[in-house]
Amino acid sequence: MKILFMGTPDYAAECLRALYNHDGVEIVAAVTQPDKPKGRGMKMIAPPVKVFAEEKGIPVYQPITLKDGAFEDTLKELDPELIIVAAYGKILPRYVLDYPVHSCINAHASLLPRHRGAAPINRAIMEGDTVTGVTSMYMADGIDTGDMILKIEVPITDADDVGTLHDKLAVAAGEAMCKTVDLIKNSEITRTPQSEDGMTYAAKITKDDCVISFDRPARKVYDHIRALAPVPCAFTHTPDGKLLKFTAATLSDVSADGKSPGTVVSTDNGITVACADGCVTVTGVIPEGKGRMSAADFIRGRKVSEGDVLA
Repeated sequence: MKILFMGTPDYAAECLRALYNHDGVEIVAAVTQPDKPKGRGMKMIAPPVKVFAEEKGIPVYQPITLKDGAFEDTLKELDPELIIVAAYGKILPRYVLDYPVHSCINAHASLLPRHRGAAPINRAIMEGDTVTGVTSMYMADGIDTGDMILKIEVPITDADDVGTLHDKLAVAAGEAMCKTVDLIKNSEITRTPQSEDGMTYAAKITKDDCVISFDRPARKVYDHIRALAPVPCAFTHTPDGKLLKFTAATLSDVSADGKSPGTVVSTDNGITVACADGCVTVTGVIPEGKGRMSAADFIRGRKVSEGDVLA
């Protein structure tokens, strides 16, 4: 089956890897976002999908835009039977959606209709979900509203942050797309319209989402921290007004002892902070102007002490 793959980040690259290694698949090309400057030297960095595709000799296209038929001639030359999309990052115009005989299929990182939108992995952890997954779905004009083909569930453990869960879902996305291809090849594919019951929208993470409010239950605070780790990271401020990002934390059995939310109640095994009920212990931080470090090293530098209030 001639497949055009469209995707950009690591999640998409892992999905492409699975398809590339799947029997009966020909990846005619990979379409990805343009290289972007990163780091202090603003060096141009290729997206992970491009890196993998070039390693395997897959033709790569990086159109600035797909609008107004900008990619139509190339699409006709490639003539894919199926387009598979995973975190591409651009809205596909109708001429792309309508081109392949087997349609455009998306590997969305949630169990639809829950967590439609741009940040399903972050929002699943932030909202305390204990299971998420990948949905193989037909693409439609709405945001993640298309008919569903199949789902693969992935549990969310207390040890997961957005980084570890992302990696599990990337593997599941590859599996889901390979199974979808097989269903198409065997003429066994079905489509199930999404119900609006249970629908939630996983909005893109903004700076406001990263601000920690300790006046919530400890469980909510803990979920908030791991939903944003390892990047972009939840943050607060030390008493001197300096920004302090959290890269790792655990739920604590230390008593808040009636202290106000945000108060540091212990520095024995990390920065243990009082919440509305109970405490969380922060074990990894990024201080303002510094690199990642353990909370223990931050404490040894006398940057935070018991009784301090983080806000």
